[in-house]
Amino acid sequence: MAYHYSTLACHSSLDPEQCEQNGGSSICYVLEANPFRNRIVESFSEDGLGNLSFNDFVDMFSVLSEMAPRQLKAIYTFKISDFNTDDFICKEDLEKTLTKLTRDDLIPVEINFVSEKAIKEADLDGDSKLSFADFENIISRAPDFLRTFHIRF
Repeated sequence: MAYHYSTLACHSSLDPEQCEQNGGSSICYVLEANPFRNRIVESFSEDGLGNLSFNDFVDMFSVLSEMAPRQLKAIYTFKISDFNTDDFICKEDLEKTLTKLTRDDLIPVEINFVSEKAIKEADLDGDSKLSFADFENIISRAPDFLRTFHIRF
């Protein structure tokens, strides 16, 4: 039995009673404000469409817990950031990530500039996209990564 992500990532138009009726309870509130809620749930679902089995659900919240190992968090952060699911983070993936992170506060020229700079700095093999190894290298230099990639309940 699988649940579609909208059940878990309740839309802000739903009131708490509707979330409870949909089985969302506190999960609604945890994911509701997260700009990556759809990508998070899609990335953990076996079908990639956000249909979570119970095991997918448990895996998602295990990885998002404060106690999950750094390597596991890195794998899923990469997967969540890979919007086109080609196993690389390209400039377009970075642009979508930046748009979500900044909640549309940057203009397209700024997003383009930051994305190009990030690719240029992080791309170790010169293919104009980030492999998981490139991504891991960048994450290893981010001391706040473990502290920020989790959900508190």
